[in-house]
Amino acid sequence: MVLTGSTLTVLEVEGVARRGWKVKVGDEAARRVKAARAEVDRLLAEGRVAYGVTTGFGRLADVAVSPSQAAALQRNLIRSHAAGVGDPLPEDVVRAAMTLRVNALLKGYSGIRLEVLETLVQMINRRVHPVVPEKGSVGASGDLAPLAHVALVLIGEGEAWYRGQRLPGGEAMRRAGIEPAVLGAKEGLALINGTQMMGALGCLLVSEARRLAGTADVAAALSLEALRGQLDPFHPLVQSARPHPGQEEVARNLRRLTEGSRLVTAPGEMRVHDAYSLRCVPQVHGACRDALAHLAEVLEREINSATDNPLVFPEHHLVISGGNFHGQPVAMALDYATIALSTFGNIAERRVERLLNPGQSGLPAFLTKFGGVCSGLMLVQYTAAALVSENKTLAHPASVDSIPTSAGQEDHVSMGPWAARKARRVLDNVEWVLAAELLAAAQACEFLGPEGLGAGTRPVWQHIRRFIPPLEDDRPPAPDLARLKELVSTGEILRVAEEAVGPLA
Repeated sequence: MVLTGSTLTVLEVEGVARRGWKVKVGDEAARRVKAARAEVDRLLAEGRVAYGVTTGFGRLADVAVSPSQAAALQRNLIRSHAAGVGDPLPEDVVRAAMTLRVNALLKGYSGIRLEVLETLVQMINRRVHPVVPEKGSVGASGDLAPLAHVALVLIGEGEAWYRGQRLPGGEAMRRAGIEPAVLGAKEGLALINGTQMMGALGCLLVSEARRLAGTADVAAALSLEALRGQLDPFHPLVQSARPHPGQEEVARNLRRLTEGSRLVTAPGEMRVHDAYSLRCVPQVHGACRDALAHLAEVLEREINSATDNPLVFPEHHLVISGGNFHGQPVAMALDYATIALSTFGNIAERRVERLLNPGQSGLPAFLTKFGGVCSGLMLVQYTAAALVSENKTLAHPASVDSIPTSAGQEDHVSMGPWAARKARRVLDNVEWVLAAELLAAAQACEFLGPEGLGAGTRPVWQHIRRFIPPLEDDRPPAPDLARLKELVSTGEILRVAEEAVGPLA
């Protein structure tokens, strides 16, 4: 895949990160990189003052550094900023971050030499994956700590995974046949000053969240039929009266999934109208989809932007110290997406409660034929409740927090990396909640006759039954939930539905 600095998409990031696509530098982008480097060399020759090129960093920006100390300055920057802690980030996240860093450098505003950038490309293509601790970035002067751990390996230090082994960075590079880079002026700063770690986490989250959104519609459709719900609220006329894009998409999905169903009812047949967790699925799921679309839009701008500092503008012979490294745009969009993800879980848990509560479902209590002797799926709702309650805490915005760093020079930060990491935790929790809903809805259908299910839901019910038999006597729900969680997170549930009714919105 050719990286140009301006055309990278979220789906392409996932391709490199998870499917092993290789990357190369576009010719025009290479020209821009060389032009920016020439401007840095001109600046050094003229003895001009430029932050991070001829000065120290952060609070030390007023300390002059001579050209003879440039290499030591950049090497020490990488070493001193590699202060991450915690478990290593997954390899796919690290691959995504390296790809985003290359793409940002190809904008031609960073002043890095092309050969250093090509070293990073070789690391991606030969699968040298730096060991990057997940914690330690406040997301304002870029993702300094995690990107420094990437850059450590590039200069032959730190640690990296190579062919399944965790090795010293220099050894991993040697085995991969890559010569470590020796950094010149500006290059250490160019490698670590940016939003690529939160961007990587966000891009991979978008791909997973899109799959989750479709699966949530499938689970809701199955619950709707199991609860003998109504289709009228999903009529196109209702959606056209309030034309939010996500709402229209979800209503259309529900109509297609339940097409031909003999379990849905008409207004007045069993009740005048349904509870909100059924009737308002388009409005709730749709708003969540719109929030996720906003995150994708923000990320596609961000991953094609120059986010380091200072920026080099060779056409104008200017080197300008600005603030493009600040992660606020991404952090706020991630927080919005986290709220959306938690909302998928909130409404799904309410449908689980309705399925298990005989006063709301008209079905046997906890979906067991032998209530009293057996507890059925009673505890499945407890599990869902615990997860959505945890999500309520995790959905508190990270981006409203700030804590000064660098002796007060960097006095406002975004907390974008934490926003990204907790969004992924919320998504994982919601996948478990959807597994709980699918387990309960499939069991509820046993009392109604699953042959009456719709065009998209009946194949899903059949697929669930390939792995999970109907509940007769009590058995531990945990293995069933784990199997369904796998079917949700891999996209298998969504795949089965789409094979039956075509791609969902």
